[in-house]
Amino acid sequence: IAKMKQKDGSVMTYVIEVKPEAQTKMPVQKKKTKRFLQEAATYAVNQEKWRAADIFCQEHGWKFLVLTEKDLGI
Repeated sequence: IAKMKQKDGSVMTYVIEVKPEAQTKMPVQKKKTKRFLQEAATYAVNQEKWRAADIFCQEHGWKFLVLTEKDLGI
């Protein structure tokens, strides 16, 4: 959770989750290998978690962000 002062002087609260970029994109594979199924399950869990977090943040007037290593310049 981070609170940042905006240009207008107000303070915005952000809930930030950092994830590997691979976990933020739907896995694409033709064969349903064990690894593919695991990646698909991880993606589905993350999507539901982020949906719930976004709803929670909206109810509190906050913003929810998912950042990856690319967003952080890593």
